[in-house]
Amino acid sequence: MYQPEHFKEDRIEVLHGLIRSHPFGLLISNGAEGLLANGLPFYLDAATGNLKAHFARANDHWRNLDGQQVLIVFQGPQTYISPSLYVTKQETGKVVPTWNYVMVQARGIARVHDDAQWLVQQIQELTHSNEARRSQPWAVTDAPAPYIQSQLRGIVGVEIAISSIEGKWKLSQNRSEADKRSVADGLENEEVARLVRERMAQASVE
Repeated sequence: MYQPEHFKEDRIEVLHGLIRSHPFGLLISNGAEGLLANGLPFYLDAATGNLKAHFARANDHWRNLDGQQVLIVFQGPQTYISPSLYVTKQETGKVVPTWNYVMVQARGIARVHDDAQWLVQQIQELTHSNEARRSQPWAVTDAPAPYIQSQLRGIVGVEIAISSIEGKWKLSQNRSEADKRSVADGLENEEVARLVRERMAQASVE
């Protein structure tokens, strides 16, 4: 990933936080006919640091995946930045459009799991992590056991031991303070605006 120093994020707790808040990742690997990519909801195991997910058994992506180096991309908040948001536009006109975004890329060796016990645990972990914020969270045990068993036969698990992870927080850090403030104040995307302000505050104490 192209990584200018001022956009680099290497704090593991921040990277893990992005994965947990945006767990739908794009898994990329090499197949017999070239590159393969599939979007999967991932669970980040706090005990091991491994990523866990599952494929539909009918999806052939998993069949040649075991032992292969893979890349998983997690995309966080992102938005278009118009030149009109910059104070510099009024001062010099020397501005162009860009994009602000947050991204994590993780690499590691994939291991395929086809045993029911592993799959049950992965489904429970994934479900709990996504249902926990609901006032009445759904649990796997809410469904009839025979039905869950029939569903498990239709999936195959995958686990990635992360060997490298990097983050890119491109949030107008290369602009003047005035431009950063005007971007944060002018954005309709409130989440990106909040992140721009967080980076401004972080820079002010460094």
